[in-house]
Amino acid sequence: MRQFVIAYLATAIVMVAIDLLWLGVIAKRLYQNGIGHLMAEKPNVMVALVFYLVYASGLVIFAVRADPEPGWSHALLVGAMFGFFAYATYDLTNLATLKKWPWWLSAADIAWGTLMSGVAAGAGKWALDRFGSG
Repeated sequence: MRQFVIAYLATAIVMVAIDLLWLGVIAKRLYQNGIGHLMAEKPNVMVALVFYLVYASGLVIFAVRADPEPGWSHALLVGAMFGFFAYATYDLTNLATLKKWPWWLSAADIAWGTLMSGVAAGAGKWALDRFGSG
């Protein structure tokens, strides 16, 4: 249980920190230009929290703890793949079903989800290897 908590906390902290930087600073205008007409004035914080809790669990289960061998690079790769498939499912569904959903936003969001998921999983595996054996 201790190992899961260490992996989960490291993964979630890194994921939330870089995702908030992406959403709040780097890509804020990108989303406003692409889907501003769909965006709420204020995000639903409780729903966002549920997403982060669930998604971090998926990263830990399927990427961070998938390989018992030490080393963060495999977790980074598997986490990136997890992110690619998860974000592609969301974005391509939106592209297929919603009017005026911009293709370039889907491409950027899929790339972001791939990168963010890989980095977070790599960080979680690093923390697990470093602090989880005690």
